[in-house]
Amino acid sequence: MGRWLEHSVTTEVQAPVQQVWAVWSDLEAMPRWMHWIESVVTTADDPDLTDWTLAAQGFRFHWKARITQRVEAQQLHWESVGGLPTKGAVRFYPQGADLTAVKLSVSYELPGVLAPLMDASILGGIVTKELQANLDRFRDLVQSGYGKQAG
Repeated sequence: MGRWLEHSVTTEVQAPVQQVWAVWSDLEAMPRWMHWIESVVTTADDPDLTDWTLAAQGFRFHWKARITQRVEAQQLHWESVGGLPTKGAVRFYPQGADLTAVKLSVSYELPGVLAPLMDASILGGIVTKELQANLDRFRDLVQSGYGKQAG
């Protein structure tokens, strides 16, 4: 059993919470703004089960994740059910009619193949920086008007 690492990042999006939720809820579009995520595929007969592929730094990891809690326009929680051990949550906090704070928390078990190659604190810093950059790209995508028609 490996070591678990946890990261939390936040951003504010100049958009109503329903629009922010709509963009995030389109899990298969995540590779548009999450650079390390190569693909997300929703299982046809179970919309709460997704198949993920992450490719970064010459490594590729695959896992299935299940949405464990979904509260419309408030929060989404998930955990892996196979492959890379991971879990997390994203929360949406309306700050006004056109401003939403988004907090993303991700936990994962450090893959055994990486443990001897990289100090966990260094890896943690890299992952936190990348998660923040991803969340900022998400903010920019929403603020560009993407997903507006879905609100």
